[in-house]
Amino acid sequence: MERLLSLIKVGLEVAKTARRNRKPLSGANFYATKMVRVRADATNLFSRLADKSVGDTSALAELMQQVFSAGSTARERAQAAAELEFHIKTNWAELPSDNGRLEESGVIPLAILSETGRGYLVSVGRQANGCYTYGWYDGCAVMMRRLLESSIIEAFEAKGIDGKIKNQATGDFLQLAKLIEAALAETSWNLPRNVRKEIRNLGDLGHRSAHNRYYLARKPDIDKHAGAYREAVETLLHLAGILEPQARSRVSHR
Repeated sequence: MERLLSLIKVGLEVAKTARRNRKPLSGANFYATKMVRVRADATNLFSRLADKSVGDTSALAELMQQVFSAGSTARERAQAAAELEFHIKTNWAELPSDNGRLEESGVIPLAILSETGRGYLVSVGRQANGCYTYGWYDGCAVMMRRLLESSIIEAFEAKGIDGKIKNQATGDFLQLAKLIEAALAETSWNLPRNVRKEIRNLGDLGHRSAHNRYYLARKPDIDKHAGAYREAVETLLHLAGILEPQARSRVSHR
């Protein structure tokens, strides 16, 4: 709810600044492009909130149209924004906050990452879950990739064998593909069969989202790997000694 209100304010500010600089909100210019992006984010979020509301949302959809339309006058835009804000704060006041959804929704429960005591792991997990919740699946895949990479490094560092996953010339950690191969080849631990089977696919998902300009991840792409991904991350953090075995059993696998 707060996020949608924020996007409405951004839309009003973009329109105001464009008007002050005598730039249209249509065509190819900075303000028109920014308004399109803000409108897309607001529309996606509005649809999620509307699914959880009661009553007719068609009137609210028309107000959304007026707020972000390139053809709205300043007065129409301001009036629509005021009415929309009123309805959001009254009709949707009891909806669960986004923060609650981000805690457990998505690809990895934050309660599990919190068990590690590593704030940066929680932060990365929150970003992955947030991207998933809002439908930004390429961003989700990239953050999943980062969390997997960090989990592998944590496991090697905990065993005191991180030299195996560093470039001998520079001392930098290897790229994820080589980290995965090193994790599979390491003899000081025994990865579960499903993790060994799926971990390369997990790396490929994030790689495509990060580096293939023609590839756009979709929800089924993430969902297909979510269970294996969570198992892999939990296993590696357990091997690193920063996730207790009981933490894994308290939350059932997705």
